[in-house]
Amino acid sequence: MAERVTGARPAVFLDRDGTLLVDPGYLRRPEDVRLLPGAAEAVARLNRGHLLVVIVTNQSGMARGLYGVAEFAAVQHRLTDLLATHGARIDGTYYCPHHPDVSGACGCRKPGVRLFEEAAAALGIDFRRSWFVGDKASDVEPAFALGGRGLLVETGEGSHHAAAARALGVPVVPDLAAAADRILAPVDPRG
Repeated sequence: MAERVTGARPAVFLDRDGTLLVDPGYLRRPEDVRLLPGAAEAVARLNRGHLLVVIVTNQSGMARGLYGVAEFAAVQHRLTDLLATHGARIDGTYYCPHHPDVSGACGCRKPGVRLFEEAAAALGIDFRRSWFVGDKASDVEPAFALGGRGLLVETGEGSHHAAAARALGVPVVPDLAAAADRILAPVDPRG
């Protein structure tokens, strides 16, 4: 497990497709980028709450040869532009271009923790004060390995993974806006 770094900041690790963006399946064209309702405003609220917002995403379409780094970068650029119109920003993006059936096993594909550890090292993140948010159990499982807290959103594939998340003790919320509400809620000192 990663050690806490003095002065390290909390982060919200977001899955991209199905959590922040509408997931059309193998998103590779900037013109197909669509923010989920309320997602940009949720990111802006997290930014104002002094939380780093970091995307960690599995991109098996790369391993399958459906798109490459240039297409992924163009989609990310479009996402950045859309968020900026709402006063929101992403502090870092990390992606796994592999799929075990195509390129073999790797440590960066979620629920693996390599990309989270890379983000923590680059951005000075304290996992124990961080949140892991996504629409699949594999998006939130790294919270257990790294000492953070997970939230499953019911957007994207979330409704299909809600029972598995609850079985793991992970709260389920309707969308990213509800996740931001929970993350930014004042802590009750009584527990």
